[in-house]
Amino acid sequence: MTITNATVQIPVADGTTMPAYLFGPAADQAPAGVIVAHELFGVNPDIRGVADDLAKAGYLTIAPEFYHRDAPPGRWLERNDAGRQEGFNLLHRLQRQQALADVTACIGWLTSQPPIRKIAMIGFSAGGHLSYLAACCLPITQTAVLYGGWLPTTDIPMSQPSPTLDLTPGISGQILYLVGEDDTLINAGQRSQIHAALHEAGIEHEMVSYPGTGHAFFWPDTPAFSQYARHDAWSRILAMLAS
Repeated sequence: MTITNATVQIPVADGTTMPAYLFGPAADQAPAGVIVAHELFGVNPDIRGVADDLAKAGYLTIAPEFYHRDAPPGRWLERNDAGRQEGFNLLHRLQRQQALADVTACIGWLTSQPPIRKIAMIGFSAGGHLSYLAACCLPITQTAVLYGGWLPTTDIPMSQPSPTLDLTPGISGQILYLVGEDDTLINAGQRSQIHAALHEAGIEHEMVSYPGTGHAFFWPDTPAFSQYARHDAWSRILAMLAS
């Protein structure tokens, strides 16, 4: 399949402009737009690779730079200690309403493109939190959250003033939550809280935990990488999008 790619500039309601990487099939496009929310390290080659793979599956996909207010366009971070420190500095400057304004702008941009009729979102780690937050507040049909952390806490600005998990009853779409059982950021107690919140709110959801698997299992260049978990997660994501 031929894939077109470009960088688009999306205006946000607060007067900022957000760059986003655009990937889409040249023909036979599905009527769904997908937003890929980056992890701590920005829109790195891994995130662009996911967007490219989604385009190959037939979806118009954008990967926005959610750090656009504080980082120069195209800036992404290495997955090392220095990159992690800079990433946390940027993450702790991203406020809840800013993140929601960014996703709202993405939804508006995607739905202006024919033949897009529904919006899905996929997020990794910090981007998983952002995706869950967006699902609670915005018209997103399907959301895949890969090891999204801090949901039951107020440890990051996106989860303030009250924990993002408290907003769960606002979800109108479907949630797929994927996590490793050895994830130290999302321990068994937090996984139980997330499951209980989704169940009690009557949200259509599936929560999958992978034994012997840690945080960031999706990426081949991380110590936690699991080929099985990545393959299973990707299969479930594609099945959800096709449903």
